[in-house]
Amino acid sequence: MTHEEKRAWIMLVVSAVGYAVYAIVVLSRVDGGPLAATHYAGVLLWTIGGAIVASIVAEIAIGVVNPRASRVKDVRDREIGRLGDHVGQAFVIIGAVSALLMALAEWDWFWIGNVIYLCFVLSAVVGSLAKVIVYRRGVPQW
Repeated sequence: MTHEEKRAWIMLVVSAVGYAVYAIVVLSRVDGGPLAATHYAGVLLWTIGGAIVASIVAEIAIGVVNPRASRVKDVRDREIGRLGDHVGQAFVIIGAVSALLMALAEWDWFWIGNVIYLCFVLSAVVGSLAKVIVYRRGVPQW
């Protein structure tokens, strides 16, 4: 497994787990009231920060476990990285347009913030999943 594939796995797992933790904590705070009245900002920031720290720690751990592993990117790694990024970027655009439309319609900040966060997570998960699949099955020939 190449270093870049390991990085894709790290992003996939950390993003999915981070968002799951966020969703569980926010949903546990509802207490029968409206979901939009739930305090979410602190949890959102902590889970994003925690995901960043977890990714850094996981990459350091992989480097410590196998210090002699090559970190050189070849043409295949660059193509796979580009493909995964293109797949994931679609969700960033969807999130931005959705947030813009929600703001124009004067939706509650809770929904706007959550759609942006969800689309960032989907971008990371789907982009990383695309990279892992292409690493396993090969670069498609167009």
